[in-house]
Amino acid sequence: MSKVKHIIFYSGGLGSWMTANKVIQKYGKENVVLLFTDTLMEDEDLYRFLDETEKDFGVDITRIADGRDVWEVFRDVRFIGNSRVAQCSHKLKQDKAAEWLEGNYASNECVLYLGIDWTEQHRKKSPIENWSPYQVEFPLCEKPYINKIDIIKELEGRGINIPRLYNMNFSHNNCGGFCVRGGQGHFVNLLKQMPERYKYHEKKEQEMRSYLNRDDISILTRQRNGKKEPLTLKQLREEYESGSQQIDLFDIGGCGCFVS
Repeated sequence: MSKVKHIIFYSGGLGSWMTANKVIQKYGKENVVLLFTDTLMEDEDLYRFLDETEKDFGVDITRIADGRDVWEVFRDVRFIGNSRVAQCSHKLKQDKAAEWLEGNYASNECVLYLGIDWTEQHRKKSPIENWSPYQVEFPLCEKPYINKIDIIKELEGRGINIPRLYNMNFSHNNCGGFCVRGGQGHFVNLLKQMPERYKYHEKKEQEMRSYLNRDDISILTRQRNGKKEPLTLKQLREEYESGSQQIDLFDIGGCGCFVS
């Protein structure tokens, strides 16, 4: 039996699932740890996917959590996350995972794995530096290359439905479709697919602005007349509902909790 543990940052997304699948096939399930860090704001179907894939792999998922959700972190650090600075990612994902890792394995006792794929080669540098001296590998960046369609077919063959957020046109399965790294198009999709969830985050953003006594901060920003200005979720919703043509629906942004 190998003495090295192979630890997958298991988010409940397609990429991390296929990463886990490849690592288990190569090293055996007894040598693998599936580490899930819960933001306490996940979509309910993510937990269904975790339960089904846990049973299918025959590997118990190690589930950890900071105890706060995203908005509680923002209140504690007195800052609303955005595409450049996402304290939620640092506090709820990276820091918690690092705390668990350092408490359980030395850098020579394990290898870490991320679900970055071959279309995202440029994203490998940061996690390699951030997790040093631990070794980080990216199985989906290696040949033979596969895409999301291949992953979905593999899951279908096992009788496992993909997480529902993908069928709602979200690019990831994190934070219940909410992500401060998302762009205007991402949030418009959240509004269309889950209006009540959108309005919850709209309300929380307004509460934070009041709490900090700041009307110049928001998750989103945009350029007007060469100047950057805040764009609140309330403004975005009202503009979308009025049929505004000023919304950039191609501005999707992206989630990268273990990458940045």
